[in-house]
Amino acid sequence: DVTDFATPISTIAVEPSAAGTRLRIALSDDAGDYSSYQFGDRYTIEVRPRITTPQATLGGREGLYRGDKLSFNFQNIEVRAVLQLIADFTGLNVVASDAVTGNITLRLEEVPWDQALDIILEARGLDLANAASHVAGHSLGEYTALTAAGALQLEDTARLLKLRGQAMQRAVPVGVGAMAALLGLDFEAVAEIAEEAASDDDICAAANDNANGQVVISGHAAAVARACDLAKERGAKRAMELPVSAPFHCALMQPAADEMQAALAETTINAPCVPLIANVTAQAVSDGDTIRDLLVQQVTGSVRWRESMIWAADNGVTKLLEVGSGKVLTGMAKRIDGRLAAKALNTPEDIDGFLG
Repeated sequence: DVTDFATPISTIAVEPSAAGTRLRIALSDDAGDYSSYQFGDRYTIEVRPRITTPQATLGGREGLYRGDKLSFNFQNIEVRAVLQLIADFTGLNVVASDAVTGNITLRLEEVPWDQALDIILEARGLDLANAASHVAGHSLGEYTALTAAGALQLEDTARLLKLRGQAMQRAVPVGVGAMAALLGLDFEAVAEIAEEAASDDDICAAANDNANGQVVISGHAAAVARACDLAKERGAKRAMELPVSAPFHCALMQPAADEMQAALAETTINAPCVPLIANVTAQAVSDGDTIRDLLVQQVTGSVRWRESMIWAADNGVTKLLEVGSGKVLTGMAKRIDGRLAAKALNTPEDIDGFLG
């Protein structure tokens, strides 16, 4: 009798049968969902309250899996074959490194396909939680990091980033704002210059603290131009305007922040499988509601990337992987802190080489 526990289960009974031992689980009402899966001699049954609205899952992981359900019953089958079956079922292009080998015994009954994929990856030690201690992403990349860590669903990320880009364009007419990179000055010096260049009518702020001596400013075009002149006078090696479509990460983006706040309020954000090092705080965070607030603040706030990398090094991180196109963040990390060894993985061959 487990009615005293905070579960939708009332009783669990073990009964003999002609086919072997039977486990009978009785729900206290009809508001429960279940799934089961088996690895080797371990059989797991998950029973959870039935989710009726997305809001019911905010801040938790109950709503993480929303794919169509499938059932598998395999004995000692190649794991790559199972991944291909999931790819065929979903229509997704699931790419597995050559390092993914071996067989798996797996039984799934009515399990969402995205949960099935996570189960397989975890069983083979390929899930992110086994490979990393933290995730981080620069500006827009923070959404990518949260998706990789399971905090956001891919379709939600695509929707939010499309809105984010459109909202930022709507916030400021073309030509009104500008951004510029100032090289050779530290963040505190650039922040002072930006404050001096601003006026009652013009905004100017330090937007990105990218690396030692590499800070980006943002604001009204006239104020950014004044800040560039001041920076040159005070010893900046270079002060160059950037070819961007809007002045990101400053107070001019407040209309966009308001739009994102409304959209994020309706989006399920789960606790990531590993903590996120947030742009606006340069600290680790795992709470879904806190992450939601920080994503709103990020639209108008500074990207504290240099401080984020220092925080990572101070907290035991020694290796960084930049997954995606390019190696800008890898170069930044090497300049920021000598304790960090960074590597960029841009192609499947890069991934194979790293894993092999």
